Amino acid sequence: MTSDAFAPAPLGPITLRNRVIKAATFEGRTPQRVVTPELIEFHRRFAAGGVGMTTVAYCAVTRAGTTDGHQIVLDDPHVAPGLVALAEAVHAEGAAVAAQIGHAGPVANPKGTRSPSVAPSRVFSPLGMRRTLALTADDISRITRQFADGTKVLRDAGFDAIEIHIGHGYLLSAFLSPLLNKRTDEWGGSLEHRARFPRDVVRAVREAAGREVAVTAKVNMTDGVRGGFWLEESLQFAAMLEADGSLDAISLTGGSSFQNPMYLFKGEAPIDEMAAMFPGLLGRGMKLVGGRFFKEYPFEEAYFLPYARQFRAGLSMPLVLLGGINRLATITSALDEGFAFVQIGRALLREPDLPLEMQKDASREGLCIHCNKCMPTIYTGTRCVLVEDGDQSSTSRHTAWR
Repeated sequence: MTSDAFAPAPLGPITLRNRVIKAATFEGRTPQRVVTPELIEFHRRFAAGGVGMTTVAYCAVTRAGTTDGHQIVLDDPHVAPGLVALAEAVHAEGAAVAAQIGHAGPVANPKGTRSPSVAPSRVFSPLGMRRTLALTADDISRITRQFADGTKVLRDAGFDAIEIHIGHGYLLSAFLSPLLNKRTDEWGGSLEHRARFPRDVVRAVREAAGREVAVTAKVNMTDGVRGGFWLEESLQFAAMLEADGSLDAISLTGGSSFQNPMYLFKGEAPIDEMAAMFPGLLGRGMKLVGGRFFKEYPFEEAYFLPYARQFRAGLSMPLVLLGGINRLATITSALDEGFAFVQIGRALLREPDLPLEMQKDASREGLCIHCNKCMPTIYTGTRCVLVEDGDQSSTSRHTAWR
């Protein structure tokens, strides 16, 4: 039996109108760290384009947990009204809205946060060009509470789902990494100890969200670096999360913004374009050594699927597949294999109304060529460079505020 990608489907306590979710991709539209009309329009466009749910990224639980100066901060007292307006705009188009929450940890940029970046252990951060601070027990307790408090802000603003970021070298992911976590206390050493902090955060978020809001987690299957978090342990960690019973689904990802960012995206590394976004010596340095950090990997559609199948075979809970999905046939095949949903990022940047187009024509393929030139645009408003601003689809002509 072939699965219907556009039939309603349950995600914990909520029901999505279909199984296509807009993945969290940093929007670059919150210069004051609160919601703007531009951010609302960004997500309203995906909702109008037919996704079942759109995901706001990346919402830091506190300023010190941001990667730069342009991200929503959930403990900002002025953030709530904009979040309410965003949720209402997405709901008006018939879609659900999620928020990805997290703490950047070693990926944080001290210039933007005005505080030192932190990690499980002291490690050198190429982003801050200095060593991170190691979290204390009090720090871990405080950040766990911040995750819960941020969840309450989103819950009260009318968000339908919370996605906890446990991937890409961000703080919770870093605790799982044998390379980044050299602690010898109850948060280091064995996988059970390294997983303690992330699991406590998941429990805290679940309790704060209540039972009417879905809670998911984006989890690294592999860090994409030698000696880092890999399948053997990530499968065990996922089994722990399943046994804890606090999550409604796990989204399966890989790579590290801190150590190997292109493992997440695959394809050509936009080094020249990235260099152009940085002034002076930083830009010249990116051109000279960027290839060492932004490694290139061959692109193929659904590139995380071989790893994700290991999780589907070992777990019974709902799983979400992501990674370069461009075709309805790929979505349907993933659903037939037992994945509950798919997440799409770059293809929707190119065509926000791709789900509607796929419903009209099952053979319709996305126009995204995965050139990754959208990556540097995070500093000026994330977009596909092949499309004129304000004309990304027929859905872009509606007003932002409702």
